[in-house]
Amino acid sequence: MTHYNGKTFVSVENSANGEVSSQTIFHYIQEGNVLSASYSGGEIVKGTLIGLVNKDGSLQFRYNHVNKLNEIRGGECYSTPEVLPDGRIRLHEKWKWVEGSEGESVIEEVK
Repeated sequence: MTHYNGKTFVSVENSANGEVSSQTIFHYIQEGNVLSASYSGGEIVKGTLIGLVNKDGSLQFRYNHVNKLNEIRGGECYSTPEVLPDGRIRLHEKWKWVEGSEGESVIEEVK
């Protein structure tokens, strides 16, 4: 199983309807198979996520944040890990806002 505890990620790619950008930093905590994270930066004032790490290292979680427009936004996400040649983790994400629109993003571990 891939371990995410203490890892930091940054967005490198996102769909146009997403709010996360290259200025958004994610700080992951993993306890057993439970994953949580805080994130902020760019359009995101403060965000959190909670979910599960599956045996294959993939993630399924729900996220909520407050953006710079003072809106509360949230949704669900499924992430598939890729280990890069330098050992960092890249996550390929498929997400869906609560209101229904969907998108894809990529975040990478910062060393």
